[in-house]
Formats: sequence, C-alpha cells, structure tokens
Amino acid sequence: MSSVPSSPQHLRIHSINIYVRDQDRSLRFYVDQLGFHLAYDAKLQSGERLVAVAPPDGQAVLSLIAPKADSLDFKLIGRSTRLTLITEDVLAKYQEWSKRGVHFQHTPRLRRIKFDPETRQVRNATAAESPLLGEETPIWGGVSTRFRDPDGNTFSLVSFDEITHALEAQRRANAVKLELDRRSAQELEIASEVQCRFFPQIRPPIPSLDYCGHCYPARAVGGDYYDFLDLGPGRFGFVIGDVSGKGIAAALLMANLQANLRSQCSIAQDCLENILRVVNQFFSQNTPDGSFATLFLADYHVPTGRLRYVNCGHPPALILRRDDSIDRLDPTATVLGIFKKWDCELGERTIHPGDTLVLYTDGITESFSEDREEYGEARLIESLLRHRAQPSQSLLQNIVADVRQFSPHEQHDDITLIVAKSSPSPL
Repeated sequence: MSSVPSSPQHLRIHSINIYVRDQDRSLRFYVDQLGFHLAYDAKLQSGERLVAVAPPDGQAVLSLIAPKADSLDFKLIGRSTRLTLITEDVLAKYQEWSKRGVHFQHTPRLRRIKFDPETRQVRNATAAESPLLGEETPIWGGVSTRFRDPDGNTFSLVSFDEITHALEAQRRANAVKLELDRRSAQELEIASEVQCRFFPQIRPPIPSLDYCGHCYPARAVGGDYYDFLDLGPGRFGFVIGDVSGKGIAAALLMANLQANLRSQCSIAQDCLENILRVVNQFFSQNTPDGSFATLFLADYHVPTGRLRYVNCGHPPALILRRDDSIDRLDPTATVLGIFKKWDCELGERTIHPGDTLVLYTDGITESFSEDREEYGEARLIESLLRHRAQPSQSLLQNIVADVRQFSPHEQHDDITLIVAKSSPSPL
C-alpha cells in the first residue's frame, strides 16, 4: 500500500483596487497603452459596474473602481498606488509605453535597493551604502522609473537584477513543471485507455454459465489482470493475476504477462502446466529483480463442469457450493517471475449446477478499515453468501460495494474480481 499526498490548496490575491474617475477611459489606457488584458467587465443588479484588468502574465488583477464624488474613496484618486511593476528591461518598456502616450515622471535610472532585515522592508540604499556590495546585508542594483495613469495614479516600474532573474527563473520553472504535469496527465490518460483494452471487451456466451469480471485500479493504471480465454471446443479459460508494484511499471509488466499467456494458450491449449512453465520462463527474463506476479489459471470444461486449475501463489479462489459450503482452491505453485527453474501442480474441481466460482486479487481481502482492520477472506465469504442470489454482474458490484463501505478511505490497491455462476438444474 502507498500513501498519496493531499493536493495543496490554491491561494492567490484576487485584486488590487485602483480608484479612477472614468472606467472607460482607464480601461483604454491599461489595455491599449500598457498592453494589459481585460479580466472582466460586468454590471451587478445594483447597477454597479465591475471592471478589472491584468498584466500579460495574468498573475495579478487591478480593479478599476469609479467611486462617487462624495465618498472617501474619491479622495484616493490621483495618489501614489505604491504598486511596483517588475520587468526584465525597464528601458525597453519605457520606450514602448512612451510611444503609446504613457506619461513618465523621469527617464529610467539606476538605483540601489537594500533589504533591511530588521524591518523586513526594501528601501533605497544611501550613498554611503551603495558601494558596499557583497557584504552580509544584501544590496541589489536596479533600474527604475515612475509613470501616471490618466487620473494621476502613479506606479513604479523597476527591474531588480538578481530579483528579476530569480523571479523569471522561478516563472520558467513553474511553466516547465505545469507543462510536464500536463503531459504526464495526458500520457496517463492514454495509458489508462490502452490498458482498458487489455481486459476482455466481449464475453463469449457459455451455456449454463453466468459470468463477468472487472478491474478497479487504484491509480490511472495498475498491475491487476483478468482474462477470458478460448481453450478449444467446449473449454473456457479464466485468468486472474496481480503483478507486484503499482502504476506504470506494474502496468507494463502486466501487459508483458498477458501477451505471453495469450500466446502460449493459443499454441499449447491442452496442458496448463506446460503453458505456465513457458510463461514463467519468458516473464522471469523480462522482469527486474524482485518483481513477480501471482496468477490463477483455470480450464473450465463446459459439458461436464470440470475445472482444472493452477494457482501460482495467488489468493485462494472460492467455490460457493449450492449447500452454502465453501471450497478453497489453494496455491499449487509459487509465484511467477522469480525462479527460472519453476514447476507447478494441477488441481481439479467440479462446478456443479447452482455453484458460484469467485476469483479475486488481494485488493479485496487486504483492504483496511479506518481502525486498520483487514477485510479478509471471512468477510468476502459473508458478502458472497449475502448476495449469492443475484446475477453475476450485480453480485460482483455488491461485493465491491461492501469492500468500499468497510474501507471508505482512498483505495490503495487494485481491486479485481471474476464471478461465474453455474445455473441450477431445473427441478
């Protein structure tokens, strides 16, 4: 089981108020002359108009508020906003905006910026402090100027050498991370769609047998596997497996195991032992050290109900008999992929009319409650008995619902089930 960190809560400044006399005039200034974007322009039911603009990076919003002439806010028009805009090249921005009619108080000039650790504020360095570059108290060089909007509101336009570069590096790093996250999410979505195609897309009808299977991955992709195989006339294969690990790595190993098993079943249909010996050989060659898979492969003979199987270290399959007794199909071999010299034994049972076969992965039995109590085989049997009268699809869904009710927190392991019900003999 693996824990997934909770997603961080997003937090940002909503807007900064700029008090203006004419919102339309100010809107033209910020959009046409400064190159800002219109963030929103809406009218409330009260008749009040909400207008806001944002710089090209969209990281801040300026609300353009036109207060009533008799209000206290009206007196704030035309004052210093104490807002500082940072750009990489003040001179280039000065020239660009000057051509658009923006009024600057002075041409860009170099100044020294000092951070005072006691007050935690940035201020202009004094003439005596300016030469002291490199000492413990940081002093940065910067180019700055000031400009006004049509109402006389003043803004600072600066470029801090180290600060600007650090901010730009952080911005670029964030942009790269966002792009990587987007690509990863897209690739996971594609991988999930591809893996869904690995599972059976159709269920060939089998006389007197109502069966189904489903996988509920804990992540976008997982390492659980189930399959239905045509083993020849009158014979049908049930497969369920669980590859060690989680996520993409487990999904790739699962795909490798599935390909090997399907290939061998099409060649050597008559002998389950030979099929799995070759599968183990190929799987062990293609898996990293320490990786393995548990697997249950069953050969169901439709006319007689005979079930031949090999259980490779997988949780015991269950047969719920018509008289409510339980038959456990325990392992007959060790797991696949670890040992190059590997062998197995064949088990055999008979599925009688009215019996129900259940194959599952440990995502069922090893689900935990909030008190860290394991769901276990006993609860699975109780659920099976409680819902046994239902068709296979409903039976499967209700078992999973019982597991999730017992373990309501985030799913940490893949959950996979196959349910096969033999129709009762007519009375």
